[in-house]
Amino acid sequence: MKDGTTVWLPYHRHRIPGLPDEFTYAYWDGSGPLPGDPAEVRFLVGPPAPGAERVLRPVLPRMRNLEVLQLLSSGYDHMLPLLDAMPPGTRLTTGRGVHREATAELAVTLLLALCRGLDVFGARQAEGTWQPEFRTTLVGKRVLVIGYGAVGAAVAARLGAFRCEPVLVARTARTTPAGRVHGVAELPELLPTADAVVLCAPLTEQTRGIFDADALALLKDGALLVNAARGELVDTDALVQEVRKGRLRVALDVTDPEPLPPGHPLWHLPGALITPHVAAFTDAFPTMTEDFLRRQLRRYARGEELHNVVVTTTAAHDVEQAA
Repeated sequence: MKDGTTVWLPYHRHRIPGLPDEFTYAYWDGSGPLPGDPAEVRFLVGPPAPGAERVLRPVLPRMRNLEVLQLLSSGYDHMLPLLDAMPPGTRLTTGRGVHREATAELAVTLLLALCRGLDVFGARQAEGTWQPEFRTTLVGKRVLVIGYGAVGAAVAARLGAFRCEPVLVARTARTTPAGRVHGVAELPELLPTADAVVLCAPLTEQTRGIFDADALALLKDGALLVNAARGELVDTDALVQEVRKGRLRVALDVTDPEPLPPGHPLWHLPGALITPHVAAFTDAFPTMTEDFLRRQLRRYARGEELHNVVVTTTAAHDVEQAA
């Protein structure tokens, strides 16, 4: 039993009916004063906003009894530098899968926007220019989906409606009910055959910079690249060069650096469509996250294995990456 366990939530307790009654809850979304003594907190839900690591950095060293740090994002790379601030045995958990539908929806939206030239027509609308032209379509195109986790699977499922050929790529090759999944080692052979690429992979030491200048050069002229994962998967300077030459067109919900600074060439480069890391931020965000927290805290109360544990800190801060 965990009677009296203190839990800090970024939502008011009354918004999430069905939470375990034996816990003591406090509201903290990272923007105001601390609601109590951080040393009493055993389960902390991180603020659901970009830059949460900056808010948590001064607080975590004071949480000497922390058992669980629950993130509401699927990514956790931004939290790895803070492992030293967590006591041994702390479980870092993510919201992997919670926002897969919204993220997949935006990824496919961006791909369709590139295909049909909505970025171009939007600019012409601002100029008051009526200039019809032929654009490409997804029908019959070969689309590589890089990363076959929750988001990648949701993207592939949606692409099927457009009569294109989704090609699934993950860390290791395998066969799934959805078909063959290629291993990342096959990318040099796959990239020249792709009409489009959608990045859904997590950021790890193995995926960081996976789309460098050499990988981008393997893509055919006119290929489309959508990144709905992490900006650091792509070499930004190399990408800018390929887009500037007119070889590739890109849609990016994530960038490196992020936020994209004023004056960066991607802001005004023809062939680049930018959204400010908003894939998960829809009107479904509160409902989906509240439902997930309810289920997660019930598991915690019963002493069951938590969903999406990616790190359990030890003296050496070993990292276990979610499959």
